[in-house]
Amino acid sequence: MVSYDCIFCKMISGEIISEFIYESELCFAIRDIHPIASTHVLIIPKMHITYLEFISRYPHFDFNEMYAVAIEIARKENILNSGYRLVINQKEDSGQEIEHLHLHLIGGNKLKAIG
Repeated sequence: MVSYDCIFCKMISGEIISEFIYESELCFAIRDIHPIASTHVLIIPKMHITYLEFISRYPHFDFNEMYAVAIEIARKENILNSGYRLVINQKEDSGQEIEHLHLHLIGGNKLKAIG
């Protein structure tokens, strides 16, 4: 399932050319165009899943793969041992700009504590 108005779905279809730093059958990863740290990667499911609350509608999607990909990319980016942050923004008040589920992998700099 794809949304023809979604920028991530357009990347998946090839309508928008993007450099994937990772790709599998279920997800892909790209560098954030507005990074907040030296490493800022988005890990995105290929299925057009908008929000976590709807993930049960997609029984073939393995959410754990996104975390496994994050760890693999953190290792390749040499931030696995120094530390990194994983963030999923949900809806407008959280700062989610694209209504397509995605996981932010952020690291490479000393990040301020949250909370």
